[in-house]
Amino acid sequence: MSKQTNPPIVLEAKGITKRFPGVLANDSVDLQLHKGEILAFLGENGAGKSTLMNMLYGLYRPNEGEIWIKGEKVEMSNPRDAIDRGVGMVHQHFQLVPVMTVAENVMLGSEITRGGGVLSRRKAEERVRELSHQYGLDVDPTAVVEDLPVGMQQRVEIIKALYRDADILILDEPTAVLTPQEANELFRIMHDLTDEGVSIIFITHKLKEVLNVADTVGVLRRGKIVGSAKPAESTQESLAELMVGRAVLLRVDKEKADAGAVVLKVEGLQAFDDRKQLILRGADFEVRAGEIVGIAGVQGNGQRELVEVLTGLRTAVNGRVWIEGQEVTHFSPRKITELGVAHIPEDREKHGLVMPYSLADNMVLNDYYQKPYATGIIMHQDAIDAHGEQLIEKYDVRTPSVKTPASSLSGGNKQKVIVAREFSRPTKLLIAAQPTRGIDVGSIEFIHTQIVAQRDAGAAVLLISAELDEVLSLADRVAVMFDGRIVKILPIAEATRERVGLLMAGSEDA
Repeated sequence: MSKQTNPPIVLEAKGITKRFPGVLANDSVDLQLHKGEILAFLGENGAGKSTLMNMLYGLYRPNEGEIWIKGEKVEMSNPRDAIDRGVGMVHQHFQLVPVMTVAENVMLGSEITRGGGVLSRRKAEERVRELSHQYGLDVDPTAVVEDLPVGMQQRVEIIKALYRDADILILDEPTAVLTPQEANELFRIMHDLTDEGVSIIFITHKLKEVLNVADTVGVLRRGKIVGSAKPAESTQESLAELMVGRAVLLRVDKEKADAGAVVLKVEGLQAFDDRKQLILRGADFEVRAGEIVGIAGVQGNGQRELVEVLTGLRTAVNGRVWIEGQEVTHFSPRKITELGVAHIPEDREKHGLVMPYSLADNMVLNDYYQKPYATGIIMHQDAIDAHGEQLIEKYDVRTPSVKTPASSLSGGNKQKVIVAREFSRPTKLLIAAQPTRGIDVGSIEFIHTQIVAQRDAGAAVLLISAELDEVLSLADRVAVMFDGRIVKILPIAEATRERVGLLMAGSEDA
């Protein structure tokens, strides 16, 4: 199906305003989405993107303004109202039941039954196969969701929406947890969907993706629409400036490393994954003071388990780890932290924050039991709050109060809280896993600058990132991980994208 010359407007927001206590999340926002269009929506963390999308999907109700779908003004009080009007949403954190099959997840809430109210899994499986074939999604309806890679789980979410006859799709940060290969496959699927007449709103922080996939770009800053653009007439730099309101440095500015003594030494490290399968198969490497070693690799090759062993969150079954000459192989997380190790975890909600706690309390999770935050069993909340206020200002955390629970923050602001906490302590070794996942370009620039500052202050830095550009931009040496081992360590001058890509795929290094 070819795209129409003057496609009709299928979704329109007029003067949408949403207020929360102490926060104006959206301020008179106007938006238009045309049939068969991919509209990319950009904005800093806390700009109001997710709030706006949640109103279009019926999760929130606007305080002011109107929503029109296919020419009709609508009042939506819940997602069912949106689904009934053909609007589907794929959330950043998937809404799937891990132990159920693809077909069971897809029909959940829209069950197909036969005589006597008995579920007809066969009909659901047939419908999933039809949709999978029609849109090139290639999903097995009988597969159990927890056995699927992240990219395939996302396809299940898309099929869930299509199964309910959605022809307007909202994709909230759809590539935040995908490998580059999975992201490219998602873009192909998005174009296949729009060729069939589906309209897509695409929320992302990744400017390169916007330029590659979008038809139109809208930019939200502090709750207001500040501009729109056509990708063909835009650059990453121009979009970044529109988002942040100032010129943004997209490349890391750093001097050559002055590496010192070995801080982290890893020898023959082996560990099981959550399914008790050996995933770390003998990792060996060193990180020196004043250098950044970046680990490159396709996700699932043992990077997550490596970080968890190094930070005391997972037990090694073989091998040894030293920090400044002291063996720490089986140390607890607290003991490792007290040696001067800072950790930015891959999963900020599971391992980085206590969601119901205030921001102030989250910022002292590593040293709440020490002075000035406590004396014995007595906590000093005034000191904790004052410390939190300082870090919120320094790290530009967008929040109404230091007392705000971490659960209410946007993903990028949650990441800033973790970075503020970890970087505010004296650090000998920084372990940063996916430090900029799901955050905006202004925050990425800031975090990259802080990581380089840690290196320049003499810390050893181990960077683990699924973004190859990030590894090549920040690292002084690149360690390529494949099948649970470090297969090659290259000085940055020799780490070309092509060579590292081949090593990541398991190719022999010529």
